[in-house]
Amino acid sequence: MRVLDAFLEINGEAGTNEVSRRTGINPSTVSRLLSTLVSGGFVEHIPETGRYRLGPHLIRLANHAVSQIDVRALARPHLVALEEETGETATLSIAGENEAVTVDFVVSRATVASVARIGRPSIPHATATGKVMLAFAPTARFNAELEAYTDRTITTSKRLMREVAAVREQGWAEAVREREVDLNAIAAPIYGGSGELAGILGVQGPAGRFGRKRREAARPALLARARALSEALGYNGRDAREIPLP
Repeated sequence: MRVLDAFLEINGEAGTNEVSRRTGINPSTVSRLLSTLVSGGFVEHIPETGRYRLGPHLIRLANHAVSQIDVRALARPHLVALEEETGETATLSIAGENEAVTVDFVVSRATVASVARIGRPSIPHATATGKVMLAFAPTARFNAELEAYTDRTITTSKRLMREVAAVREQGWAEAVREREVDLNAIAAPIYGGSGELAGILGVQGPAGRFGRKRREAARPALLARARALSEALGYNGRDAREIPLP
């Protein structure tokens, strides 16, 4: 495992001596271990250079592991904890090309609560979840005609793009009475192993209770839970903010 992990620090191919230096294992043992890994397809030997690189069997294993990950199952305890930490409804959404869809939620235990719905799409320009999708999903698009749902809805492309750029910079979004007159929300991206947008974590509540101070107080918990979920999905530290805006 130490020999395989050494390749995480190597850009491209590596020789036996380099792997030995990085692992602290003597070269003869490294050579034997590399031969075993080559026979299993975990490492490839390059005859022209005598060096080694990671093999295709690792790709198959990684793809199989990713296919077994259920984001909803991973997110469920974080949704429960987020509701407890903020007192408001916590949601999990998955982004598509034109909208993000709610796939799970934990409703607030308050007497008056914002109730999410499984399968409900988020309006890209009028919701916190939708703005996160526009900011971090490379293929996400919004309609040229931006419908006004309330008097606070963003209705111009220029203003929306400014807000999307701000979301990319700060790493979270909010919507204040923009889709419904009595609904406020904040949302943050969940990253996958390659920095792609794997999901969107949100907190929403009645505007009269989930005002500016309550949203600011809830933001650290939201970001911490989003980060923990990203790490559980193999997030490697590079996210969509490093990808230029289209």
